[in-house]
Amino acid sequence: MNNAAPVLVATDGACKRNPGPAGWAWVSADGRWASGSLISGTNNIGELLALLNALTAHSNAADLTLEIDSQYVIDSYTKWMDGWARRGWVKADGQPVLNIELMKELMLARNARREAGLPDAKFVKVKGHSGHILNAWADIKAVEASERGAAGHATEHGTAHGAPAADTSRLPEGATVRKSHARRRGAQRTRISRA
Repeated sequence: MNNAAPVLVATDGACKRNPGPAGWAWVSADGRWASGSLISGTNNIGELLALLNALTAHSNAADLTLEIDSQYVIDSYTKWMDGWARRGWVKADGQPVLNIELMKELMLARNARREAGLPDAKFVKVKGHSGHILNAWADIKAVEASERGAAGHATEHGTAHGAPAADTSRLPEGATVRKSHARRRGAQRTRISRA
């Protein structure tokens, strides 16, 4: 049965020493969330896994909006993957597509929505570390997951595993918010603490 209520979900990936231990996470506006860790990966793999897991977890949501801070992930899903598949998973410049298996899984997830009569998910680009509450929660959960990966644990966590819901009425403790959105080295950052 399809859920007609609007569902809003933010996704994010994280990686230590890209490539290195990685994590992915999604957080929905109602506070439900999931995250997973990889002992070895890249930031893009974390970002793609976050999207894939969000789509899978919300496969019956008819009105699904995904807030993502990675233009690579948005463009891969909305613009590029069909062309890559037609060209045998080769980019326009003749180079092989990276993360092919994840791209194929994303196509399957998208096509499953279509076969179920659901519209495509909507994508909204958000700026990371800008005080956006859902993105900040997804970032925190993805970073925590990458830390589990760095400790040698490839695990999944979240509300489905008994963890408490995220309080999406506020920024999470430990969220990093840039004071300046300028793309330059040395941009000041503020950490949110609830001491």
